[in-house]
Amino acid sequence: MQTNLADFIKGTPDGDEAEAILRACVHCGFCTATCPTYQLLGDELDGPRGRIYLIKQVLEGAPVTASTQLHLDRCLTCRSCESTCPSGVQYGRLADIGRKVVEQRVPRRLPDRIRRYVLKEALPRRWLFEPALRAGQLLKPLLSKPLQDKLPARSPATVWPASGHARKMLVLEGCVQPGLAPNINAATARVLDTLGVQLVAAPGAGCCGALRFHLNDQDAALGDMRRNIDAWWPYVEQAQVEAIVMTASGCGVTVKEYGHWLAHESAYAAKAARISGLTRDLSEILPAFEAELVQRTGARQAVSTPVAWHPPCTLQHGQQIRGKVEALLRAIGVEVTMCRDAHLCCGSAGTYSLLQPELSQQLRDRKLANLADTGAQRIVSANIGCIGHLQSGTQTPVEHWIELVDRALHG
Repeated sequence: MQTNLADFIKGTPDGDEAEAILRACVHCGFCTATCPTYQLLGDELDGPRGRIYLIKQVLEGAPVTASTQLHLDRCLTCRSCESTCPSGVQYGRLADIGRKVVEQRVPRRLPDRIRRYVLKEALPRRWLFEPALRAGQLLKPLLSKPLQDKLPARSPATVWPASGHARKMLVLEGCVQPGLAPNINAATARVLDTLGVQLVAAPGAGCCGALRFHLNDQDAALGDMRRNIDAWWPYVEQAQVEAIVMTASGCGVTVKEYGHWLAHESAYAAKAARISGLTRDLSEILPAFEAELVQRTGARQAVSTPVAWHPPCTLQHGQQIRGKVEALLRAIGVEVTMCRDAHLCCGSAGTYSLLQPELSQQLRDRKLANLADTGAQRIVSANIGCIGHLQSGTQTPVEHWIELVDRALHG
């Protein structure tokens, strides 16, 4: 794709990256076949190819309108198009660059600005989010039905192992996951403890930065990334840990890209690259222990009925990790099924379900119908956003896959 970038971005890091991505696109349109919003809306501008044209026009200096912003806002950034693209177009990074420019050029209406400000300031701060969550759970009967659906029941306290081991790994506790589903990280710690690995949470680490980044507050997101690097670096520098474990695939895909986003900062470039290199999704860690897990679980089964596996977009498209979770669960005796169109987004996509509720609900309901068709009595996933979003539309239990492994080991 020929480009002629405008002076405001030409020669900048963002401009150079965007130009390379644009030139890789060959207009083939394969991406539209796997784009969830194009399937729902049937509009070329609500598919990757159309959005690439819009971003190209913006970066070449064409007028930017509210319509441009709307079509980019409707993108889930699920990156399914990247898995489909034969030319390797890095659409997700191009979308981030385009949205950043559009956000600077098109003023949002006041209600939208307020909504986005509350989300990006409250959700990443546990000391704000968790009291608000508890208040919502107490007042749940008084809230509207959409809000009631979004609020999970309060999770009971879970046990984090107190034993220490020579082998240690860091875990990112995250921002909303400890409040919404504290058992995920606790179950991970218990499983790894059984396998002789101590899971450590670094004081001072918090939101990975994805939430603010995808709300177009990229400067604040970079601040989140630097803070996490500073919190983790003593453990990394002194070789106290062998990996940084991600129990939420949405966080994992972001932390794995720290090296990219901070590459032009002399104080952080090398550290960020090192952090990204150490980061592993949980599904990349446990296969190394498969033989021991099989031996320890023996004849016990995590569940006695089939389980439907929902692979998050951030795992299968963002991190390009496929097949690992299913293989591990089957190895310990879990009957795992996959639903039709498993490659398509469930509609969660971070704050998308709050900012684009109609599209998000349509995608959720379509996904749940496909999952129900498998006949499974339980759904497992690997990202807190997907888990909460799917659970809001079904009575079928939805949980993290590590919780099955934990039960298989410990009953």
